[in-house]
Amino acid sequence: MGIAVAILAAEGHIPHTLARQTVCCGELGLDGRLHPVRGVAASVLAGHSAGFKHFIVPQANLHETDIIPQIRAFGANNLAEVVNALGGAMDVPDLPPLEALTTPVSERYQVHDLSEVCGQADAKYGLALAAAGGHHLMMSGVPGAGKTLLASCLPSILPPLDTKSACEVLALHSLAGTIDTSQGAPRTPPFAAPHHRTTASAMVGGWAPGAIGVFSRAHNGVLFMDEAPEFSRDVIEALRQPLESGHCDIHRVWGSVVLPARFQLVLAANPCPCGGTDTQGNDCSCKPADKRRYRQKISGPVMDRIDLHMELLPISAADLRGATGGEGSEEVRSRVVAARERQRQRYSHVPWNMNAHAPGEWLRKYFGFPNQHTRSLDSALERGIISMRGYDRIIRVATTIADYDGKEAPDKNDLMAALVLRTQDRGML
Repeated sequence: MGIAVAILAAEGHIPHTLARQTVCCGELGLDGRLHPVRGVAASVLAGHSAGFKHFIVPQANLHETDIIPQIRAFGANNLAEVVNALGGAMDVPDLPPLEALTTPVSERYQVHDLSEVCGQADAKYGLALAAAGGHHLMMSGVPGAGKTLLASCLPSILPPLDTKSACEVLALHSLAGTIDTSQGAPRTPPFAAPHHRTTASAMVGGWAPGAIGVFSRAHNGVLFMDEAPEFSRDVIEALRQPLESGHCDIHRVWGSVVLPARFQLVLAANPCPCGGTDTQGNDCSCKPADKRRYRQKISGPVMDRIDLHMELLPISAADLRGATGGEGSEEVRSRVVAARERQRQRYSHVPWNMNAHAPGEWLRKYFGFPNQHTRSLDSALERGIISMRGYDRIIRVATTIADYDGKEAPDKNDLMAALVLRTQDRGML
């Protein structure tokens, strides 16, 4: 459609001024009708970022622009309506409008409430910290300990998406052809839980122009990888770039593209391939070498980018008998929202807005930790227990602990708690 508008403006059928100020999205058919296309929301957002305010889109795609603020979008069924909207004069043909293609809506997931989780108080606390600071989380434990249930509770304690983030999610769903605006803007953070047989190409995306991968579907939300060691090595290693930069740099035969992929990663794993344990009378059939290979499937550099490591113990009969519902997601989310607000105020003058994205050097200078507060971290760094990246991530988690507890700055106890949550080794303290 844009080429046709440019030709008509060059021939004087449309005023040049208005044509230059308008972005046209859509596919023009031979009969003059406008065909709905994917990616209209993404195109409108890109045009708005470039300074444009006026847009013309196929009528069947107009609903994608309803929730994008500060723009004026006009829906047209054919080229004649486009010409008339731009100040020209053309008879509108009597042709039926084209309807939007029926596309599958993105997979719906069931969000659970934290009150449904029996026991696992430490894991619930770790999940709340992950939500409060946007930290990546690793959960390990025997089958049935509640790893999957806890992961499905995470969206229920995350703050709703702001308008900017919601529009980014909408644009990606538009490109994927899975958009659904029947409920308005997608305020709930997306949740992607791929099967462990998903290929690296499907995770990253970009196998064709406009193809969105699982990483990008989880943008501004949660990526849950259950049975994480069972994913292929290529998938695990592909996590490095989005975990570090928040996007996927894709280079294919057809061209190159950068897809946004800033998600919160949650990994879950069994203690060994058979899922058994040596405690409570359950026999493990795995050899020591099998266990070692299983744990090493997730590489060290990827594990080093995980802020919180939680070990879940099996649920006991006492946990079931003592279950009274516990604290629900609503109560936890209120504290998470308060912690996020403290971070928003702290980072109001810098590009990031969450502890998980704050550079360690910035945090060290901002808080000015005395040596007696960081003595345990310094010792762990010198002994090779943590890397420098891990050192900074511990400070980020400690900052989140302070924010979650309503404190102005993390103290020695917060730093030690963050170290334990990362290493799961209390003996070193």
